[in-house]
Amino acid sequence: MTRSIRLWDLPTRLVHWSLVAGVVGAFVTAKIGGNLMLWHERIGLLLVGLLVFRLVWGFVGSTYARFGHFVRGPGAIAAYIKGQWRGIGHNPLGALSVLALLGLLAAQALTGLFANDDIAFNAPLYPLVSKDTSDALTGWHHRGEIALYVLVGLHLAAIVYYAVARRERLVPAMITGRRDVGADAPHRDARGGGPVAFIVALVLATAAVWSASGAFNPPPPPPSIDTPAW
Repeated sequence: MTRSIRLWDLPTRLVHWSLVAGVVGAFVTAKIGGNLMLWHERIGLLLVGLLVFRLVWGFVGSTYARFGHFVRGPGAIAAYIKGQWRGIGHNPLGALSVLALLGLLAAQALTGLFANDDIAFNAPLYPLVSKDTSDALTGWHHRGEIALYVLVGLHLAAIVYYAVARRERLVPAMITGRRDVGADAPHRDARGGGPVAFIVALVLATAAVWSASGAFNPPPPPPSIDTPAW
């Protein structure tokens, strides 16, 4: 006998799939380039908002979305490897993957805000740093792209492994938000993450996007006008 519990709340699922779409969109627009770099910038700002929202939601969201629930120490990881972990949601080893992906995406978004392409594209916060600093951050942005491919590949491989080797389908739960557990399992529906928490996370994410868009950049200097000596 099994029963269904609420595992992933709606904001967690929306952010998850929006991040997936955003990463794909950022990749496509960057590879095509040209006028699509404007959309690359817009997608980058969207990713900033999504990441800030997820960070805040990791503290004020519902049970299984909180970092305090799934981020554990070495002991929990060792127990999981030995087959002694009986939790639900992100397992202790998978939590490292989540943190790595979020951290790398944050680094990509941050370096991208100061990047340039030496042709016509300057990122929103480019005026705040020197050209040399922007070039260095642009280089790290490109190198981070390779690391992101690796992490995404490992993430997808883990999903396939769980589906084939362990007969555990992870994707449906991230779509429906629900998962079947044993009738006598101790797991309960996710709690918390109500409207107030959602508004707080949304306001902070919006503020981050507004700041990242260059809203606080100093105004450009007025153009110099050459006046006749006479």
